[in-house]
Amino acid sequence: MKKILHIVGGMDIGGTETMLMNLYKEVHSKVQFDFISYYENEAYYDNEIRKLGGTIIKLDSPNRVGQIQSIKNLYNLIKNEKYDIVHAHTLFNCGTAMIAARLAGAKIRISHAHTNLDFGATRIKKTYFYIMRCLIKVFSTDFLACSNSAGKYLFGNNIIKNKKYKVLPNYIDYKKIISCNDVSSIREELGFCKNDIIVGHIGRFVEAKNHKFLINVLNEIIKKNNYFKAVLVGDGPLKLDIQKKIDDLGISNNVKLLGLRKDIDVILNNCDLFIFPSIYEGLGLVMLEAQAAGLPCLVSEAIQPEADLGIGLLKQLNLNEDIDKWSDEVLRLINKKSRNKEEIEKAFVENGLKLNQIIKKLLEVYKIKIN
Repeated sequence: MKKILHIVGGMDIGGTETMLMNLYKEVHSKVQFDFISYYENEAYYDNEIRKLGGTIIKLDSPNRVGQIQSIKNLYNLIKNEKYDIVHAHTLFNCGTAMIAARLAGAKIRISHAHTNLDFGATRIKKTYFYIMRCLIKVFSTDFLACSNSAGKYLFGNNIIKNKKYKVLPNYIDYKKIISCNDVSSIREELGFCKNDIIVGHIGRFVEAKNHKFLINVLNEIIKKNNYFKAVLVGDGPLKLDIQKKIDDLGISNNVKLLGLRKDIDVILNNCDLFIFPSIYEGLGLVMLEAQAAGLPCLVSEAIQPEADLGIGLLKQLNLNEDIDKWSDEVLRLINKKSRNKEEIEKAFVENGLKLNQIIKKLLEVYKIKIN
């Protein structure tokens, strides 16, 4: 069985990690995915990866041991385990991964872009990015991106002319979400009423997801209509700060933090609309999930065009607009939820987001044929 080494950093729940797991579930009987983990503790998907036949390989992070030692560690691993395919997802650190893979003799070396902006880059950081971008171009054999914007950010604007560059859309199990008919269990779990309007958000609690702005919008909406409730799914370093902000505003009865959940299909189908005011994104996997549930989505302009299924569910708004403007737009989206499941499924297929389309494209890059 062919083995592919994925360098992600840690398989915690997130857009990139969830996309990889969705793909691995479909190909695990014929291709083995192994994952580098820089985490000391178990990550969210580690156990599931092992059950599918993959391996979690613990290495010291580059931040801990330095880039040179990190390259040596990766080199030894790739050389000893005889990996022919190395697939890196670590933004600009793909550069060091590609050096190690080249020196170790890996024939296929893939750098994969998943985001389109790094928040608050300093001059030193920008210099580092420039060096890493050069290394990525020199030592990678193939370039993948979840969107053209993400590709241009990591590889440079001219990448779209490169024959070795491909856009690989993030895959979600949209059929599971579309077929879900549970529209009440989350309301019952949280004590929400049948007539309450539920706003959803899914994302790691980090600066890029803009939770403070989101809470300010929700606070304004609740002032105008106390029937509005909100569920925020995810975990992360800013979660406690956000909970404190919710408590300080006195809206804890309306806004609930659910932590990490596996029943995303159920949660989304219990919602009435979705807000996603990210400062930057690659594609925005959860935007596809929200549209699969038929939810009208109010999103920032950081969301890439590839995330729009083209069925009238996605409304973009600039983050420079004030809170009142955002809250007014939310109010306009009430009762806009789509019930047309056939139209939604058709949109996924027409946008190249069907599973077999994505797997076929990825396996072509890996140069693997599966009958």
